[in-house]
Amino acid sequence: MSSLYSFGIGVGTKNGRGEWLEVFYPAPLLSPPKDLVSVITSSLGAESGDIEPTTDQLSALYSALNHNGHSELASTIKVLLESNRPVSATLLSLNTAPTSVPQAFLKLHLLSHRLVKPHETELTGIFGVLKNVAWTSAGAIDIEELPDRLLQARVDGQPLSVDSVDKFPKMVDYVVPSGIRIADTRRVRLGAYVGEGTTVMHEGFINFNAGTEGPNMVEGRISAGVFCGAGSDVGGGASIMGTLSGGGSMVIALGKKCLLGANSGAGISLGDRCTIEAGLYITAGTIVTLLDDQNKPSGKAKARDLSGHSDLLFRRNSISGAVECLTNQSAVALNEALHSSN
Repeated sequence: MSSLYSFGIGVGTKNGRGEWLEVFYPAPLLSPPKDLVSVITSSLGAESGDIEPTTDQLSALYSALNHNGHSELASTIKVLLESNRPVSATLLSLNTAPTSVPQAFLKLHLLSHRLVKPHETELTGIFGVLKNVAWTSAGAIDIEELPDRLLQARVDGQPLSVDSVDKFPKMVDYVVPSGIRIADTRRVRLGAYVGEGTTVMHEGFINFNAGTEGPNMVEGRISAGVFCGAGSDVGGGASIMGTLSGGGSMVIALGKKCLLGANSGAGISLGDRCTIEAGLYITAGTIVTLLDDQNKPSGKAKARDLSGHSDLLFRRNSISGAVECLTNQSAVALNEALHSSN
């Protein structure tokens, strides 16, 4: 094989039945060079899929990587050779939907390592592939095995803390991208793309396959599938409609330098330099009164007809209650010092 879409080798956790619960890939690769692909496939004896390499295969890979000048990846292999934990090597020949836990975790790593942006890697069916896991202070534990582990931990005098029961762990347990701040790390899932200079405050949330170009301020919710352009601000309690709940299929995105006011919401895409005022939730079916340059009504439209347009200000008329749209005269400006100091 002359090419791979992605390659990852790392250490993971299995349950008592030998099923993978999670895999940590310290240095996932996207489109590795042909010479490296040749080294990997010949050493592991596989061209695609996920395998559990033997000690001999790992040793052969370590030697070949060192010999061919890939010392950084070789150092990772050396650590794995000295470990007694389960090792997974995942070779994805094409960007196809994941069919196993190791493949799913590699795809999520690609996003959080900023190697791909949301919607650039195929994730169809990932919910059916991943297991519901107890994420604890002792790592991932199978739900069915959790009661016994909790009891044993108490007996040993080292009680477990269960952080969440979910299919997705928190991102920072696997990767901490450069130049970011996250006030509550539980609120950013693995598979989030968090761009350089992004600040996520305590109530901010970023789902998997979603994120920010950076720099951005996130004090509200960025749902699955949503990507926010550079300089945009998601205000406190604001929400961007995703594609996971309610059968929604419209992919929502925010352009550059947009502002979602506190407790507002976006159910349509916004172009660049758009604002939705505080407390106003715009859905695709919202009837919007269009205002001209003199702020006079010039017609009505459904918000979906304005999706993706730039330089729009959405507001609610405080007297009539009508939702209005007019030209946005000013774009949001983030605090440069705040975001550059991450």
